[in-house]
Parts: sequence; structure tokens; C-alpha cells
Amino acid sequence: MYEILDKRELNPLITLMDVYAPRVAAAAEPGQFLIVIPDEKGERIPLTICDYDSQKGVITIVTQKVGLSSKKICNKSKGESFDQVVGPLGHPSDFIHLSDEELKGKRFLFVAGGLGTAPVYPQVKWLHNHGSRVDVIIGAKSSELLIFEEEMRAVCDNLYITTDDGSAGAKGLVTDMVHKLIAEGKEYDSAVAIGPMIMMKFVTLAMKQYNIPLIVSLNTLMVDGTGMCGACRVTVGGKVRFACVEGPEFDAYQVDFDEALNRQRMYASVERESDHKCNLRG
Repeated sequence: MYEILDKRELNPLITLMDVYAPRVAAAAEPGQFLIVIPDEKGERIPLTICDYDSQKGVITIVTQKVGLSSKKICNKSKGESFDQVVGPLGHPSDFIHLSDEELKGKRFLFVAGGLGTAPVYPQVKWLHNHGSRVDVIIGAKSSELLIFEEEMRAVCDNLYITTDDGSAGAKGLVTDMVHKLIAEGKEYDSAVAIGPMIMMKFVTLAMKQYNIPLIVSLNTLMVDGTGMCGACRVTVGGKVRFACVEGPEFDAYQVDFDEALNRQRMYASVERESDHKCNLRG
């Protein structure tokens, strides 16, 4: 069993948990994910590894309540356990293969949207610890939905906040901040965008204007996390790829975002129907 050592609500929709999973913590690298099975009859839920401590054997996960399965995870209490925690899965971020000398000469820009801030954090932390210079843009609908703001400040060179309603940071979208930074003369060797699919699509369109290499994480497409269900199929560079076993990170300029968005909408309607039936029973 995998005990929940700590739990806190980051906002009304998002829950952070520290979970005892020593094998996962010992092998985890930035960019990877894991699968949580809440109970014996529970569904396999792919979640990004938000942080990990190999010495303590602890991994950190962040879950947003969007449907029946995610609510099962969030409703667990400190001291309770998950039936299974499987991982790490997927390929780690490409930058971990660079030498320390190469990393010290690199300047990265990360663009995080909503819950995407959680998987951005371990990547920025890793790069910070290896001497890279990293700027981060975090976007949210409002200040109440911002997460990991203070944690991110501790591991990046510059943090820029945007909110749709202007309740924190600059009012506007993350793409507005991208254009602003480039217009001010900021230069980046590489960029990473993680967040809602629609956000990643428009960040890709914005970055393409500046010829900055861009990676996106397609973990939002996953259902079972093993490639068996086929839900995470995505076209990259004209070829069908499976995000869970061949990703989750891909070259943004090769991703067919319109196809991915259509697939995501299809599964969202099924999830809403399942959640509605559960509410009627409960």
C-alpha cells in the first residue's frame, strides 16, 4: 500500500499529496508520469510526477477534480493509502542528457497553464540545480487558481504571472507575455509549454514566429497510461504516436493540435456522463 503522508488543498479544485512510493521516487526523472489506482476496483489514473525525494522515498502528485476518478483520489485523507502507484513511466525530458557545461550555457523559457504548473516545477528545479538560466510564465484564470507560485520563484531566474481577470500579475494570456518578453529583447535557446491543450496550441503558434525550439507535454491525452487503450494517439510529424509510451513530450511544431483537441473533447463528454450518474446515485 502507498500511504498518503501529507495532503493540502492548493485551491478548491486542486489537491497536493505526498505519497510514500520509494521505488518510484528512486527512479523518477523530470518529465515522467505515474499511474495511481485509488482502490481495488479503481481506475488507472495517469498523473504527472510533481516532485520526488529519493532519500525519503516520497513522490508528490497534484490532482484536479474534473470527474469521478480524480475526485476519488482527492477525497482520500492523510494516513490513508492508494492501492497501487506505478511508475515512473514515459520518457524523461531530453535536456537531462545534456552535460553540465552545456546546461550552464542554456537559457530556457517555460510556459505553464493552470494545473500544468505542477509538472513544470520539477523540470525547472532540475535545470536550476544544474546551472541553467530559466524564466517561467504561469497563467491562470484568476489569482485563486494559481499554484506553486512561491515554489517556482525559488528555482527560476524570473517568474511572470498572468491571469485572465487581472487579479494577479499581468491581465491577459500567457501568449501575451511571450510576445512581451521577446519584444523586450529576451532570448531563449529552448522553450517548454505544459497546460491545457488549447493553451499549448496557441503558445506553439506564438513561439513559431520567433523560431524558438519548443517542447509540449501531451499527458492530458492519457487514459490508462500504457498504450493499450489508444486514447493518447496523436499525430506528430504526420505519424501516429502514443503519448504515454513514446512521450509524453514532443516537438510542438510537429503536433496536430486540432486532432488532439477533438479526441480530448470526445473523452470529456464520457467523463461528464459518468460523473453525473455518480452524483445521482450519491
